[in-house]
Amino acid sequence: MTSFRLRRKLPARYAGFVSPLLLSLLMTFIVSLISTLKSLGLRPGLPSAWMTAWVLSWLVAFPTLLLVLPMVRRIVNWLCEPVAH
Repeated sequence: MTSFRLRRKLPARYAGFVSPLLLSLLMTFIVSLISTLKSLGLRPGLPSAWMTAWVLSWLVAFPTLLLVLPMVRRIVNWLCEPVAH
């Protein structure tokens, strides 16, 4: 019989912070790779250049998401019908 440890979750009040954190990490990771590949092509220094581009882009993206996400949510609520429960 396998035993599983219960994973503690963050309180719900952190969701507004965790969501843009994860979104900015994943999005900048992918976009910076594409941009770096297009700019430099495949070369030996690509991973280092990519990680530098990723960190810089994330440093801009995360605070930007924290600032604009409330406005985006209001616009989406204005454009879309609410979810029926």
